[in-house]
Amino acid sequence: MSGVNRSGDGGTLLEVENLAKHYPVRKGLIRAKQVGVVRAVDGVSFTLKRGETLALVGESGCGKSTTARLVLRLIEPSTGSVSFEGTDITKLGGATLKAFRRRAQIVFQDPYASLNPRLTVGQTIMEPMEVHNIGDAASRRARVEELLKLVGLAPYHAQRYAHEFSGGQRQRIGIARALAVEPDLVVCDEPVSALDVSIQAQVVNLLRDLQQRLGLSYLFIAHDLAVVKHVADRIAVMYLGRIVEVAEKRELFDNPRHPYTRALLAAIPHPDPARRGRVQPLGGDLPSPLNPPSGCRFHTRCPFTQQICKEKDPPLTDGVACHFAGQLPPAGLDFSGGLTEKAAQRMALYAAAAGGV
Repeated sequence: MSGVNRSGDGGTLLEVENLAKHYPVRKGLIRAKQVGVVRAVDGVSFTLKRGETLALVGESGCGKSTTARLVLRLIEPSTGSVSFEGTDITKLGGATLKAFRRRAQIVFQDPYASLNPRLTVGQTIMEPMEVHNIGDAASRRARVEELLKLVGLAPYHAQRYAHEFSGGQRQRIGIARALAVEPDLVVCDEPVSALDVSIQAQVVNLLRDLQQRLGLSYLFIAHDLAVVKHVADRIAVMYLGRIVEVAEKRELFDNPRHPYTRALLAAIPHPDPARRGRVQPLGGDLPSPLNPPSGCRFHTRCPFTQQICKEKDPPLTDGVACHFAGQLPPAGLDFSGGLTEKAAQRMALYAAAAGGV
């Protein structure tokens, strides 16, 4: 395949550097004038290794889904680079861009809206193979049957339409479609947020099983920390278009170093009244990306704010973007145990479905 090295060496698959997406805001109907810029994503950098799951977490509106679409070049970046096995995909076009798209797929949040109601399930899964000229009609039909079995459906489901399935089954169809072209990278944009708890467990464990069997790499977008704790290898926390902390999963849950990460974990309610209120919940609203605060973007809501925070934007150093990351008092809460009864039940379902205890 021209333009993208398919061999790989088991190392870094994806490298994102200073990625940004800015949307101009214009005023006026006839002679529109630009009056501002919405900084949806503003200088995001991270890496993803082969076979790894990197989770992007944060409040709604922090730029997680926009980042996912930038990584796949579903939308064009304003600045920055996205390197896939050393090739900057932001500079690709034509056949080389099409070749990249075969190797990077997405599972959307809404399993119904992402499926064409006019196509049968078989046609839906077969469509990517037709676009990329994979096999002939007979081999494509055989591949459809194989994929349906792989995601826990039956071959006869290929003749049905999307509206005939439950939400969990539709998401399985979406996963089968993403796997049809044998990708290396799958972006999961909140793939279980619209599903019931028991169905979430099934889909999450399906994704983990497929990763182990096929060697997939996941960029996993989520806001549910119970799901993230179950599926992620590393976690990147986003706030107002930027990554403020990135760490191994266990390290981040056991020792969150950024005040915003602490606030996200502390926001998980605990059923024990004696443990409630030990960490002050995060107050205020997410500032507008049209007019972000000066200095550290979190300083308007941070309980540890000092003057330097209002004046100087801290760089992401040693995995955290905070002027006082090494000087903050202990978190004061065992975040790893701070789960609601519902979240604890969900974790138990995941463990049971995975064969754990």
